[in-house]
Amino acid sequence: MRPLHAIAPLLCLPVLSSIACGPKEEPRVPPTLTVAAAPKKVTPDDAKAFLARVDADLRRLWVARDQAGWVSQNFITDDTEALAANGEEATAEYVTRAIAESQAFRGLALDPPAQRQLHLLTLAQVVPAPSDAKERKALAEIQSWMGSAYGKGKYCPPKGKLPTARGEKDKDRECLKLDDLSRALKKSRDYDELTEAWRGWHAISPPMKDRFSRYVELGNKGAKEIGFTDLGALWRAGYDMSAADFEADIERLWTETKPLYDELHCYVRAKLRRKYGKDRVADGAPIPAHLLGNMWAQEWQNVYDLVEPYPNQGSLDVDKQLKDKKYDAVKMVKLGESFFTSLGLDPLPKTFWDRSLFTRPKDREVVCHASAWDVTWQDDVRMKMCIEPTEDDLITIHHELGHDYYFHYYHRLPMLFQQGANDGFHEGIGDTLALSVTPQYLKNLGLLADAPSNPKAQVNVQMKMALDKIAFLPFGLVIDKWRWDVFSGKTPKEKYNASWWELRKKYQGVAPPVERSEADFDPGAKYHVPASVPYIRYFLARVYQFQFHRALCKAAGHKGPLDTCSIFGNKEAGSRLRAMLELGASKPWPEAMQAISGESKADAGALVEYFAPLLAFLKAENKGEKCGW
Repeated sequence: MRPLHAIAPLLCLPVLSSIACGPKEEPRVPPTLTVAAAPKKVTPDDAKAFLARVDADLRRLWVARDQAGWVSQNFITDDTEALAANGEEATAEYVTRAIAESQAFRGLALDPPAQRQLHLLTLAQVVPAPSDAKERKALAEIQSWMGSAYGKGKYCPPKGKLPTARGEKDKDRECLKLDDLSRALKKSRDYDELTEAWRGWHAISPPMKDRFSRYVELGNKGAKEIGFTDLGALWRAGYDMSAADFEADIERLWTETKPLYDELHCYVRAKLRRKYGKDRVADGAPIPAHLLGNMWAQEWQNVYDLVEPYPNQGSLDVDKQLKDKKYDAVKMVKLGESFFTSLGLDPLPKTFWDRSLFTRPKDREVVCHASAWDVTWQDDVRMKMCIEPTEDDLITIHHELGHDYYFHYYHRLPMLFQQGANDGFHEGIGDTLALSVTPQYLKNLGLLADAPSNPKAQVNVQMKMALDKIAFLPFGLVIDKWRWDVFSGKTPKEKYNASWWELRKKYQGVAPPVERSEADFDPGAKYHVPASVPYIRYFLARVYQFQFHRALCKAAGHKGPLDTCSIFGNKEAGSRLRAMLELGASKPWPEAMQAISGESKADAGALVEYFAPLLAFLKAENKGEKCGW
């Protein structure tokens, strides 16, 4: 499957994220999909023939798997989940054998494209299955069950609780889904209601813990069979550098951006302390996670009203304008598409509009987590998202369309090259364009009454942006740092939850609002954990997008501060972007970075440059505060 999520999957070719327990019969791989045995004395021509067969077989397998996955996520039933599980199991069995047989061609003098395809083949399953049929089946069923459990998750609070979570149309409904509970986290300013919403959603995940532990065991076994020490080592192998160099590079980028986060954390905590009191938000302590406007405290823009630096310096309420101007889901997606086409990129195909899901159906269960797809790997691009008329969703639409445009421009490449240069690239494209959704751009659309232009208004705009981009950075590290420790055995099952909160305290400076224990499994309350989606990509995307933005602004001839640049309508910037998109994964990522930016190294300097005005403000405001935790 290749759904990509707003916050969504693609290391190489990820496993299906919402499949459930399959039937008792073991699925069979059709004979036509059997990998031919490599000859004893192989030649470069043999390797090319092998890769051609793999390309054809993967196309049949992945299309069948992704068609079943699309149906499973849009019609959650036992039958659709079983079909999706069968597709995933057949794919895993084939890829495991293909990787083993590809070893015969290692060491041959092959051309770079063939060498790269052989390398990418070893990464082609995010969670490789063990060769044992029973264990392979068990792994597929566990992944199916976890993804389905998350998609079906709901909380049934006592009557009268959580009024903010209930819309007018469903105020009498007994049970609440994630989007309902998230509405309470976003809108409520009642401490007890926020606690109830947070506790309610996190109650869905404890049943996952035992299965997750078995999933780790089986995933590690599959990874070892193809030459990796554990599943985390496999996940770190897709960055054209050693795992050790990759981890060092991640720490370098975090070190460069951490001063911004520390100042933002200090400022926001002081504002929340004034709202909720010292007994709930203490000096020099982590921030209670439920007070930051998001179920996972990963982005904080929903508490902007509590932390706004300069009130009455221009309205930034895009939500109101979207509702007043009657933007429905399709109109919002059309608006997102218009940004891409303004750069000279192609319109979305008609099938996108016919086959996408834009709103939550009332007649069935669906996985509403936003994702982008190319179901047939032949420009059958789609979006699956339950859209509401909010600025958050408008930005998410740009993000998902970034995935779809990436799919569109590399869909003619061999199957193993149909992915991002690395997974951070795929996540960064739509967000790069969203950086050009400036106040002036929104004013031109009639979605802001005025474009704030004075220094105080600029700080307001940067604060709102930082509550998304900067607040997210440590969370982007935590999920995979936790999983890497779990996969390596450093964190055993009996310390899953304690380790989770230790890392969140260390990097984010947040704490749970209520006491937690090992009876809880709070990592499972975040989609990407039960869905097997590697997460470090999102941290990288937050860095890459500013580097991309700086390069595209330069190509567009922008003069002035980086945060005022919009590339809307600039064909030269679009040409530079398209050159990178068309490469897919056919070249190592530094070459793709070179194509768009003229640089070959990840650089957090663009992000720091972008937020320079805000950093100066924060340092001045935080004088006298006891920062840190």
